[in-house]
Amino acid sequence: MLALFYIFIVVAIGVSFWQITRILNLRSVIATDKDNATQGRNAIYFMVFLYAMMIYCLIFMNVVMLPESASYEGEHDDNLFDITFWLIGIVQFLMQFFIFYFTFKYKGEKGKKAKFYSDSHKLEAIWTITPAVVLVVLIGYGLWQWNNIMDLSDLEDPVVIEVYAQQFRWDARYAGDDNTLGLGNVNYIKGMNTIGVDMDDKNAQDDKQVTELYLPKGRKVHFKFRSQDVLHSAYMPHFRAQMNCVPGMVTQFGFTPKYTTAEMRQQSEVIEKTAGINKIRKAKGEDPYEFDYLLLCNKICGASHYNMQMKITVVEQEEYDKWIAEQPTLASVLNNNN
Repeated sequence: MLALFYIFIVVAIGVSFWQITRILNLRSVIATDKDNATQGRNAIYFMVFLYAMMIYCLIFMNVVMLPESASYEGEHDDNLFDITFWLIGIVQFLMQFFIFYFTFKYKGEKGKKAKFYSDSHKLEAIWTITPAVVLVVLIGYGLWQWNNIMDLSDLEDPVVIEVYAQQFRWDARYAGDDNTLGLGNVNYIKGMNTIGVDMDDKNAQDDKQVTELYLPKGRKVHFKFRSQDVLHSAYMPHFRAQMNCVPGMVTQFGFTPKYTTAEMRQQSEVIEKTAGINKIRKAKGEDPYEFDYLLLCNKICGASHYNMQMKITVVEQEEYDKWIAEQPTLASVLNNNN
């Protein structure tokens, strides 16, 4: 499918150059009715080809899209995407028809005179007010969704996690039983204290540093982000969440996981996408791929940016409780290595 897309691009570029060359060569030639009729028919042929490509991409290339949102908050992102996609798609579908059909219908013919139409206040009002109203609704929905993931003031018993970025890795720190993270600052980085936690802060004594994220299904997760060096971007595509990690400040968002990793692997879209990936990997002699949620860096932060990722595992609350209880506190790790 990707090869077909590239072929389409090459053909489109070739046709464009061919048409430009013809225009330059025919600047001094007056088009005849036959020439105009030919160009009108070509417009209809191209319209049919364009619609065929659009329909093909919508049906057969849908597998490249992300599956259903894995967070409850992300459902609104998907809704906003779907609404915008259909609005743009319908307008684009109609406008392409009008452009090519009118090219055919109003082609130049001997004896036909173009009608001069200066303006229409009614039409101008329609095509100004309609997009304005649609944009207000979409932007309003987007702002509501932004507040939905950014306003963490009234959370009840969330999982509090700090995600720490540095070239080119992620670390995570879970708040302990007090559900409050200790103070963090790059000035405290020393030895095994690689993410700069102030161990004199009483809230830091039960914090737990890990290299893999475990999240409980159905419970709100409050993420806080720091960066040690440059601007990174914490991107969790399946949860529809992304936040810049800025040196010298703390950024945050929150979401609630909807599906465990095991449940997501059973989604039809994920199964289809995984099968496609494994078909390619098998042809290359590589080991089969199994779906996992990932935390990625979505800012080009240096030479190994592409390799900066962390596995995210979503489990039921009971399994999460067992896992977090097995993790040593940062205080005990640092004390054992002093």
